[in-house]
Amino acid sequence: MIEQYGWSDLLAEAFAPHARAGHTPGRVVLQQRDGYLVITDRGEVRAKASGRLLHEARELGHPAVGDWVALSQNAQERTATIHAILPRSTAFVRRAAHSARGLQIIAANIDVAFIVTSLNADLNPRRIQRYLAAAWQSGARPVVVLTKADLSNDPQAQAAEIAALEVDCPVLLVSAREGVGLDALLAEVKPGETCVLIGSSGVGKSTLVNAFLNEDRMATQAIREADDQGRHTTSHRELVLLPGGGMIVDTPGIREVGLIDADEGVSAVFDDIERLPQDCRFSDCGHANEPGCAVRAALESGALDPDRWAHFLKLKLESAAAEERAERVAKDAERRRLAGLQKHYRATKRNNRGSRD
Repeated sequence: MIEQYGWSDLLAEAFAPHARAGHTPGRVVLQQRDGYLVITDRGEVRAKASGRLLHEARELGHPAVGDWVALSQNAQERTATIHAILPRSTAFVRRAAHSARGLQIIAANIDVAFIVTSLNADLNPRRIQRYLAAAWQSGARPVVVLTKADLSNDPQAQAAEIAALEVDCPVLLVSAREGVGLDALLAEVKPGETCVLIGSSGVGKSTLVNAFLNEDRMATQAIREADDQGRHTTSHRELVLLPGGGMIVDTPGIREVGLIDADEGVSAVFDDIERLPQDCRFSDCGHANEPGCAVRAALESGALDPDRWAHFLKLKLESAAAEERAERVAKDAERRRLAGLQKHYRATKRNNRGSRD
């Protein structure tokens, strides 16, 4: 059964130490506040993380939808305990908006990220660039999905506007209501691959899943007519099988993406800006009033949009701040590890001295 969900020989090799400990493998398919639903070779089981795993999650993050985990199962009650998370091949990670909490893993072991936005007032090129930066950094390949094409007077022009951002990924028009573009979108997820839907509330993510499955699997609501803003419908993350052998993860709406170590992702989206400083006269050019500055020249000639330059700088600053926070967390974790080793050493030394006495 777990082969349907992407289990492979490579994963089996990584799981070998857990198998020797008597644990069984499973993949997290549903994440809610009170626990997880995990698919195993014995079917679905309700699971909760062990105390040790919860402690480790302070640095590593909690189990997420898409994670492969090691379980001990209670066959009679169809419940299980998650003892470990297998190394993730990819992960879409963010820092929760307006929060000082640590990283939040939206989905793990994903191959494709559908960046979903609707062709109404929600269409925001800057937000799409933020999603793209996070998607590239996650390790997944992004696809921009423009939904509700039937509500636009000129959907092709709007798609061309997004493609002009040099997103370097497919930009697809979709109308779930009219069944337009669904086959092309579904073709982006190959058999055995996992896709995640990323976007604001009300852009049609759950509607897409329902259209793919040809059933009302996910709850949906219409957007507010007053401001075209979405209502939060999906309150959890869930992985479901798609026709054709792929998988898709629906997620709650995300209006803001707090980037975590997304410097590579920013570079992928703004690669043209990244190349400009190579033509500056000075290698340490600050792009302010220095002579021979290629960035200033591009801004003055109109080759570089000032808003795009400002957005690039904002993302780079946010990425640098996130990296600094990550370094602090790593240093704190290392200090705690060393303190634990020293405490263990002192206790062992006292016990040895006591046994000799």
